[in-house]
Amino acid sequence: MFQVDQLILMAAILLLIGIISSKLSARLGMPVLVLFLGTGMLAGEAGIGGIDFDNPILAHALGTMALAMILFDGGLQTPMSSIRMVWKPASLLATLGVLVTSLITGVAAAHILELPLLDGLLLGAIVGSTDAAAVFSQLRNAGIHINRRLKSTLEIESASNDPMAIFLTIGLLEVLVNDMPLGVGLLKLFIMQIGVGGAVGLLVGWASVQLINRIQLVTSGLYPVLVASCGLFAFGVAANLGGSGFLAIFVAGVMIGNRPIAFQRSTFLFHDGLAWMSQIVMFVVLGLLINPVSLLDVWLEGLMIAAILILVARPLAVVPILKLFGFNNRETGLVAWVGLRGSVPIILAIFPLIFGLEGAELIFNVVFFVVLISATLQGTTLPYVARKLGLTEEPPAVPAASLEITALEDVDADIVEYRLGNFARAANRRLSQIALPDGTVIAMVTRGKDVIPPRGSTMLLPGDHLFVVLRPDIRPFVDCVFAEGAAITSREFPDQTLRLKGSTSVGEVLHSYGIALDNDMSRTLDALLHERLTDSPSEGDALRLGSVTLSVEGVLEGRITTAGLTIVQPGPSVEAASS
Repeated sequence: MFQVDQLILMAAILLLIGIISSKLSARLGMPVLVLFLGTGMLAGEAGIGGIDFDNPILAHALGTMALAMILFDGGLQTPMSSIRMVWKPASLLATLGVLVTSLITGVAAAHILELPLLDGLLLGAIVGSTDAAAVFSQLRNAGIHINRRLKSTLEIESASNDPMAIFLTIGLLEVLVNDMPLGVGLLKLFIMQIGVGGAVGLLVGWASVQLINRIQLVTSGLYPVLVASCGLFAFGVAANLGGSGFLAIFVAGVMIGNRPIAFQRSTFLFHDGLAWMSQIVMFVVLGLLINPVSLLDVWLEGLMIAAILILVARPLAVVPILKLFGFNNRETGLVAWVGLRGSVPIILAIFPLIFGLEGAELIFNVVFFVVLISATLQGTTLPYVARKLGLTEEPPAVPAASLEITALEDVDADIVEYRLGNFARAANRRLSQIALPDGTVIAMVTRGKDVIPPRGSTMLLPGDHLFVVLRPDIRPFVDCVFAEGAAITSREFPDQTLRLKGSTSVGEVLHSYGIALDNDMSRTLDALLHERLTDSPSEGDALRLGSVTLSVEGVLEGRITTAGLTIVQPGPSVEAASS
């Protein structure tokens, strides 16, 4: 038997164990990263697997590749509307917040471990960033839902704060090992890392969208691979030019994910699976690298540093920033507690080993212990803290089961299949009574083995399958129409204009989207705008109705053919001083 055959078998076994352990996460209430790390430690030399793995360079290479793909998937899944909503507080948390957290933790670590100050600051920089995947997998597993603004802040901060921690770590290592000037040298490195990384990400992201939509590949299965190649290209170009590859690949992901591309849904599913596999490989390999016995030598020091990080450094970094942007005390408290540490600190802890820094093994062991404490303690208590702070909300409306049949490469349209659930808003209503976005076409309705020609009089029933032709940009609105559950809130309504036919009635809008415009349910949008505006409204005229803006989008011979509906998002909540 060749050695590669044994390696393939061992890799398959570890992947299978990792995947199965992810199922245990929800039942045990423990973050998956802890279970993946545990799998690696059990398979290691000191565990039952007996695998002797002592190659930090290989671990760093695998970890970097895996982290790049995780960040790329995070960028693909990050809506631009979320970035626009919270980019100011999230960007400050991802930069200034990481810096303050690293400084406080680093000074404490230097005293606790009796290290030189710069070595302590290096440890603080290594544990400076948070893990988005760990946070939201815990919330999903516990069935916890928080408001969109708070969720977006946590997502954007966690997804974008890794480059700052990486910059601080590399900069301090250059100072310690290569005698780089502490002031001017670090500033130049920061400008190069952020400036080059951001610019390359924007440029490659834009070019990738043009390439993906214009190239004619021989098979649809190559499109997800092409997208992944574009992301890795952004990482490689930025890194070789002296910038942050991690920032570049995240920005490129955001650029690609927020533009219509060929076979978009299948591409997203591919990268979601790739990100999960990357997590499993990364954490298992990092678990193999650690000797669990060595953690016993630093447990007390690690516990003290973790306590300062969680209870002192993170709150002191978070509170002033969030207060500046009007977050209330409860929201600020949750963000302060949600600073879970994950993959990035462990990968960064390998850097001192590669650089040959004196005391690198001590730093690695302490960082590993701090990550385990943070993930276990904060991760398992996160749902409880969210409930105690009163920040949990009703789950959003669940979209009907849908399947993308194909993405038409030469036409700006998708064909999507929806299956109506028992409590779907569109169930038990005629097609003519549903306020579908303008330009949506119901191509076919199937009920069991029967094909029903779609007409305005067609009654939709639970279990029906609808094949809908739509533009990718109106997909969120169509999802709302065929969703199950209560009316969506203004925070959940898509952050764009919904265009409806002028003949759509107020009652149809209320039933399809939960938005009340007038007491007369039979009144059309055309009639409502004519009554509230002027006798001859023209395109561009708008009417404010509470938190809704109703605008005139199209007029033909004095009749409003198309009306636009936009939700005006409420401002930040301000809590009383007694909270």
